[in-house]
Amino acid sequence: MQITGTHFNYYLICKRKLWLFANGINMEHTSDLVYEGKLLHESSYPQRSEKYTEVEIDGIKIDYYDAKDKIVHEVKKSNKLEAAHEWQVKYYIYILEKAGIEGVTGILEYPKLRKTHEVLLSTRDKLEIETFSKDIESIISNENCPKKELLSICKNCSYYDFCYSGEEIE
Repeated sequence: MQITGTHFNYYLICKRKLWLFANGINMEHTSDLVYEGKLLHESSYPQRSEKYTEVEIDGIKIDYYDAKDKIVHEVKKSNKLEAAHEWQVKYYIYILEKAGIEGVTGILEYPKLRKTHEVLLSTRDKLEIETFSKDIESIISNENCPKKELLSICKNCSYYDFCYSGEEIE
């Protein structure tokens, strides 16, 4: 299985969510938050599709890539900068570099915050990505789903009902 940016993002957020997603249990289609994110993505930068290219390489899809300036653009609906977002973009840069495209950088865009954040990939990051990738492969190939952990993001997760159906949360 090819690891995608979504796998990377979920790995850093919740190992259970990663396993469920990778094993075909997809709850995003029922989530209002995911739908809101798609709407924000489409409406925040309406001319973006004309200016930048959608790139699909090694099973990953980068929505907005500026081929001229070698910049990956990733739009997030979140109202805070998160490490998982940054690592997702670093992974995209890593994949592009492995395909022979040097000098790629990234920009995380948070329309709700009206902020952007530059993302660069260091040699140390590349080693970390290789470690993360091995761990991701191990998690998703395991026949057992990781145990649930009550995390601060659980109540806003599209898998919340799946994980906590019938349970009281304190």
